[in-house]
Amino acid sequence: MKYWKTGNWLLRLLYPSRLWRMDKREKKIYLSFDDGPHPHITPWVLDLLQQYNAKASFFCIGKNVRDYPDVYERILREGHVTGNHTMQHLNGWKTDNDVYFADVAACRQWVDSALFRPPYGKLTSFQSTILQRHQQYSIVMWSVLSGDFDNTITGEMCWKNLHNTIKSGSIVVFHDSEKAYDRLTYALPRTLQKFSEQGYVFEAIRMK
Repeated sequence: MKYWKTGNWLLRLLYPSRLWRMDKREKKIYLSFDDGPHPHITPWVLDLLQQYNAKASFFCIGKNVRDYPDVYERILREGHVTGNHTMQHLNGWKTDNDVYFADVAACRQWVDSALFRPPYGKLTSFQSTILQRHQQYSIVMWSVLSGDFDNTITGEMCWKNLHNTIKSGSIVVFHDSEKAYDRLTYALPRTLQKFSEQGYVFEAIRMK
């Protein structure tokens, strides 16, 4: 499976209006979780974050919020931030624009947020322009991709991806999903422990 473990410099150059990292002058890390909420995995993530007094950003699929509203409410209640990840987890490159925008709008009925992350990181320039200029979304990408969704790697390999690449201001992507669970449960506790011991603070993405 081919993907960039870090936010590709060329893509950052092509799409500078998207958010790729936070202020690197502050000793803060920005964990994010895609594809939830999940009835069992998301609560496990929340319990672990609570142990480290860590805040994070959850980019939620609308249909999952609809199906598990109690888990979603817990995310908000515990001081985390949520973002729109479409209603059905659509690939913008493969979806008609009208269908894509309708799906984002459907998710917005369940996820009241100005943050948006495109599933697979795939969004056309036109879709990006409409979402940013006309729907007032901040499009959040990433600087470090954990690879926890990749079933060809182990949890150890996933952790190696992370501890070698996370820096101050990094936006890090995990997935609170069944596909990622084995690697998530190995890599996330180590991420929280190691960087907490080094004096980092874990913050949610909040746009000013």
